[in-house]
Amino acid sequence: MSSALILGASGDIGHAVAEEMAQNGWSLYLHYHENADAANELADELSAKYPRQDFFTVAGDLRDVNSAQTIANQLFSLDAVIVAAGMTYYELFRDASVDHMTALMRVHLLTPMALLNLVQDKLAESGRGRIVFIGSVYGASGSAMEVTYSTVKGAQSAFAKAYAQEVASLGLTVNVVAPGAVATKMNKEFGKEALEEVKASIPAGRFATASDIAYFVESLVDARASYVTGQTLYVTGGWLR
Repeated sequence: MSSALILGASGDIGHAVAEEMAQNGWSLYLHYHENADAANELADELSAKYPRQDFFTVAGDLRDVNSAQTIANQLFSLDAVIVAAGMTYYELFRDASVDHMTALMRVHLLTPMALLNLVQDKLAESGRGRIVFIGSVYGASGSAMEVTYSTVKGAQSAFAKAYAQEVASLGLTVNVVAPGAVATKMNKEFGKEALEEVKASIPAGRFATASDIAYFVESLVDARASYVTGQTLYVTGGWLR
């Protein structure tokens, strides 16, 4: 039975990815930081639906790079890592503090990289390990008011492209699923008027759902997806890029 770690499983996209992967037979480590209730509820829900699979919750603050070791210590067999944890600050770059920049770099990039360094051997054992980052279209197009966020999302794609070349001989694939505008709790903070303006600019005529994104993650972790690596898949409904 295959096992995966989902960083940020308590968030909307992470939750949807967990449901999609569990439905396809995966046992899961469900990572969370502050929202223990959501992670525990998800683990209970999936355990009830899929009693032959295992579902564990794993706590860790990705703003602390040392949490990579703490998380790695709780993992046994491992066939995939999904980096779905995320956060942002909506501000002019001239107003961005070093603390904000550091937090974004650690959560989206540095701590996941440190973790992958620690678990590479585990991922390689099956000969078909999978790594998928949830990126963003802003990593390619950039976004005013989210300069650091756009930077780290672009860096995720750069990391995937380079790391994929190192680990391809081990059977590992490394890819990024980069959504456009997704209907998540984080995006609701921008207000109805702003969201309607964005929606009107999306050729598909709607925001993505978390399930839309989870579908492509599941496709990339499938055993048959072994020839797709180092890629960034933009799931945007035709928006921006």
